[in-house]
Amino acid sequence: MTDRPATTSGTTPGAEDAARLPTIRVAALALLRERRVLMVTARARDVYYMPGGKIDPGETAAEAAVREAFEEVSVRVDAANVHPLFTVTVQAHGEPEGRLVEMQVFEGSTPDAPRPSSEVDAVHWVGSADEHRCPPAGAETLRRLHALGLID
Repeated sequence: MTDRPATTSGTTPGAEDAARLPTIRVAALALLRERRVLMVTARARDVYYMPGGKIDPGETAAEAAVREAFEEVSVRVDAANVHPLFTVTVQAHGEPEGRLVEMQVFEGSTPDAPRPSSEVDAVHWVGSADEHRCPPAGAETLRRLHALGLID
């Protein structure tokens, strides 16, 4: 028999551990063109992600979105010209149940043509019909962009 600490909350063993997992805070750039949004596939995965990533210490979410867009799809966007759209908080893809991701989504523009970097396998211009190709945060982002009338 394994000794387990008693829980006083009435939750099942392991549920409290998941609840204590820190939320993953990330920023993403919604680059919109012709009623589509730019998404990427990375590391031989078949799901679509927003260009973005974790916010570094001392960095604003907008700065992180701009930095990550450059690192992932080689576009230059001026941080002064990105605007917050919304924040999505959902179950983090590939993480233990109860671990959330909080993704701050910013709208930005650039004349640069996005191209994959060493971190990204491919770039895709997608609409709301591609929701099934996305993990939870991406799917929710597509739903919200569609509800705002920004993508088809």
